Amino acid sequence: MAGKAEAANGGGVKLAAMKPDLLPSNTPFFFRSLKLKTKQQELLIRVVVLGLVYILAFITRLFSVLRYESMIHEFDPYFNYRTTLYLTEKGFYEFWNWFDSESWYPLGRIIGGTLYPGLMVTAAIIYWALHFLRFAVHIREVCVLTAPFFASNTTLVAYFFGKELWDSGAGLVAAALIAICPGYISRSVAGSYDNEGVAIFALLLTFYLFVKAVNTGSLAWALASAFGYFYMVSAWGGYVFIINLIPLYVLVLLITGRYSMRLYVAYNCMYVLGMLLAMQIRFVGFQHVQSGEHMAAMGVFFLMQVFYFLDWVKYLLDDPKLFHAFLRVTVTCAIGVGAVALGVGTASGYISPWTGRFYSLLDPTYAKDHIPIIASVSEHQPTAWSSFMFDFHILLFLFPAGLYFCFKRLSDATIFIVMYGLTSMYFAGVMVRLILVATPALCLISAIAVSATIKNLMHLVRAKTKVVQSVTGKGTSAKASSKASLDQSLPFQRNGAIALLLGAFYLLSRYAIHCTWVTSEAYSSPSIVLAARGAYGNRVIFDDYREAYFWLRKNTPPDAKIMSWWDYGYQITAMGNRTVIVDNNTWNNTHIATVGRAMSSYEDEAYEIMRSLDVDYVLVVFGGVTGYSSDDINKFLWMVRIGGGVFPVIKEPDYLVNGEYRVDKGAAPKMLNCLMYKLSYYRFGELTTEYGKPPGYDRARGVEIGNKDVKLEYLEEAFTTSNWIVRIYKVKPPNNRW
Repeated sequence: MAGKAEAANGGGVKLAAMKPDLLPSNTPFFFRSLKLKTKQQELLIRVVVLGLVYILAFITRLFSVLRYESMIHEFDPYFNYRTTLYLTEKGFYEFWNWFDSESWYPLGRIIGGTLYPGLMVTAAIIYWALHFLRFAVHIREVCVLTAPFFASNTTLVAYFFGKELWDSGAGLVAAALIAICPGYISRSVAGSYDNEGVAIFALLLTFYLFVKAVNTGSLAWALASAFGYFYMVSAWGGYVFIINLIPLYVLVLLITGRYSMRLYVAYNCMYVLGMLLAMQIRFVGFQHVQSGEHMAAMGVFFLMQVFYFLDWVKYLLDDPKLFHAFLRVTVTCAIGVGAVALGVGTASGYISPWTGRFYSLLDPTYAKDHIPIIASVSEHQPTAWSSFMFDFHILLFLFPAGLYFCFKRLSDATIFIVMYGLTSMYFAGVMVRLILVATPALCLISAIAVSATIKNLMHLVRAKTKVVQSVTGKGTSAKASSKASLDQSLPFQRNGAIALLLGAFYLLSRYAIHCTWVTSEAYSSPSIVLAARGAYGNRVIFDDYREAYFWLRKNTPPDAKIMSWWDYGYQITAMGNRTVIVDNNTWNNTHIATVGRAMSSYEDEAYEIMRSLDVDYVLVVFGGVTGYSSDDINKFLWMVRIGGGVFPVIKEPDYLVNGEYRVDKGAAPKMLNCLMYKLSYYRFGELTTEYGKPPGYDRARGVEIGNKDVKLEYLEEAFTTSNWIVRIYKVKPPNNRW
C-alpha cells in the first residue's frame, strides 16, 4: 500500500533502488536502524498487524474462562466432549465402531455412523501432539480452547481471502473485523466446543482455495479446495451450503459468458475429488449422488462438460451459423436428458427428496407447520432486526458500500463474494443460527468498503500536498501553477477527507467497543452455570445443573434410566454418566414424542409410559424460584405439539384457555393436573419466593400458581437443587398384586 502510494508520487522506484543507508530522512528511525527497504517495511508491518490480530482473536474469547472457569458450555458440546474423551482413551477404531447403549434407551446409538467426526478428530490430534511435545494437558482443556484457536486461524484465512478479492489492506481489515465480530464469537468462545468452532474455518478456507483456483487455473489450488471441502464435510452439516453455492456461482459465470479453462479445472477437480472424499464420512455416505440437496452440483458438473464439448466443436467448425444450430440442438438435448434423468431418479426413489431442514431454509414457516421439533429450537427461529444490529453493528452499513465497490470492479472473485454475501444474508434472516455463516461474508465485503474508502480519502489528503511540493520545487510551468491554484481554491476537499477519515476511525473504534461489550456480557456466560445480580448488586452464581448431575452420578445405580426433555440428554450422559431416554440428537421423532406424551399426560397415564420405557428417575428444570425463564414449563407447549404430532390423543387446545397459555388459577384443568405441572410445582405452593407476594408465586411467569396442593402418587421427590432449578423424582415400583 505504502509502496504503491510512493510509486504514484514518482519516488517509489528511486527509493527501492537506494541503498539501505541512503533512505530518506522522513523514514522512521526504527526502519532506518533495521535498514529495511520499502517493500520489506510493508511486509513487516503486515506481519506484525496480522500477528496482533491473531492474538486478539484468541484472547477476546477467554472472558468465560476468566469469569467462571474452564468448562464446556451449552448442551451439544457435552456430547462432543464425551466422544472426544472416548476417542483419546480407546483409539479411532473403537470410536468409529462405538455403539452407545447409554443414549436413546432402549434403542441405543451407533456413534460412528451418526456424527460428523471432524471436530473430535481435530481435538484428539491436538491433544496427542501436545503430549508428544511433553505438554501435560487434559483433553478438556484442549476442547475448551479449540474454538478460540481456530478462530485465530480463521483471521489468517480471512486475510488471504481479502487479499485475493481486493488487496492486502482489505485482507488486514477483514482479519481484524472477523477477529472480534459478535456474529462469529457467539459460537467460538472458550468452552463452545461445537462443530461450528472448526467448521467456519473450514468453510472460509474452502471458499478461499476455490476462488484462488478459479483465478489461477492451478490444479494444485483446486485439489487443495477439495481437501478443504472434505474437512468441512467431516466437521458440520452446513457443508450443504458450500456444495450448493459453488455450483450456483459456476452457473452464473457460465450464463454471463465467463467460462474459461481456469473455471473448468477448478470446478471439476474440486467436485470430483471432494465428492469422493466426502463419501468416506459414514454419516454422509452416498448422499452426493442420491440426495436431492446435492443434485445441483451434479447438474452443473455435467453442464461444464457440455460447455467444454461446445468449445471444442466451435474450434472445429468455421461456420458460425452451423455452430449456432448445433448449439441449439445440443443445449435442448442436454436439458431434456437432465430433466428426464432427474424425474426418473426422483420417481424411482433413487434420488431422495429435500429434507425438512432444507425446506425450512427456503420457507421459514415450513418447520412450524410440519416439523415442530425443528421449530422448537430457539436458534432455528427467524432473525429479528435487533439481532442483526447486535451481532454486526456497523457492518450492516458497510455491507452495501462493499457491494458497490465489488460491482464497480467486477471480476470472477468479486462475483463470488457478492453471491456469498447475498445468499448468506438471506439465510441469516431465515434462521438465527445462520448468522454465523453470513459473518465471514459481511466482514470481507465490509473490509473492501473500508479499505477502498480509506485509500481514496488518503489520496485526497495527500494530493494537495504533492501538488504544492511540485510547484515550489519547479515553479516554472504555467500548467502546474494553474493546477496548484485550482487545488488551493478547493481546500475543503482535503479538510473534508480528514474529517471523513476521523469519522471512519471513530466508527471502527465504536465497533471494537461494541464487540468487546457483547463478547463480555452476552456470549461469555456458560448456560450450565447461571449468573445474576443480587439485591445489592452483588454477583450470584447458580450452579444447580452440575449439582444435580453430580447427585445423579453419586446417588443413583449405574444402570439407572433418566427421563427428561431432550435438551438435557447430552449433559446427563456426559456429566451424570447415566442412561437417557432421549437426547439432543433428535433423530427419532417418535421416541421424543413419547416423552412429550408422558410429560403432558395425567400422572397415572404417564406412569404406564414410563414403566414401558424402564424409567427410574425423571428430571425437570424449573425456574419459578429464581426467575429462570428457559425452564420446562415455558417449553411445555412444544412437548405438547411434538407429542400431538405422533399421538393424536394429545391436543394443544386442552392445555389452553381461549388460546392463552396459563399456569395460574385460570389455567386449563388438564394443564393443572398433567405430569409436568405436578413435577415442577410440587411443594412450591408452600414456598415464598418474593417479598410481598403470596406463597406459590412463580417469578419466571409473574403469577401465583393455580394448583398449590400437588400430590404425587406414582413418583416421589428424590432431589431438588439449592435454587430449585433442577428437580429429580424417582419412579415408584409397581404395587404388589397380592
